Amino acid sequence: MEHINFIAVGAAGVAGFIFGALWYTVLGKAWMAAADVTEEQAKPNPVVMGMTFVCQLVMAFVLSGVLAHFGGGLGAALGAVVFVWVGFILTTQIVNHRFQGRPWSLTIIDTGHWLGVLLIQAVVLTFL
Repeated sequence: MEHINFIAVGAAGVAGFIFGALWYTVLGKAWMAAADVTEEQAKPNPVVMGMTFVCQLVMAFVLSGVLAHFGGGLGAALGAVVFVWVGFILTTQIVNHRFQGRPWSLTIIDTGHWLGVLLIQAVVLTFL
C-alpha cells in the first residue's frame, strides 16, 4: 500500500471513465447493434454511471498495485497491461460472448475499450 499514489489512482480512474465515454460515443451505434440493445436501453443511467466510475477507481487502484510489482517505467507498465488484458479481460470476454451467442464485433468493441482504459490508466499511473 505504501507504493500507491492515491492522486494518480484518482486521475487514472477519471481518465479511464472519460475514455470509455468517448469510446462508446464513437462506437455507440455499432455497440448497440452488436449487443442487440435499443437506444432507449442504452440511455445513461445515473446509478450505473456512478457504479462504473467507482469500478474505474478500483481498477486503477489494483492496476497501481500490479504495476508496482512489474518495475518502473512506461515500457514495463504497458507490457504489464497487455499481459493482464490478454490473460484476464480478452479471455473472459471471448468466453462470455461466445456462450451468450454475441457477435465477434461486440467482443472487439468491448475488449478494445478495456485495453484502451488499461493503457491510459497505466500511462497516468506511470507519470503522476
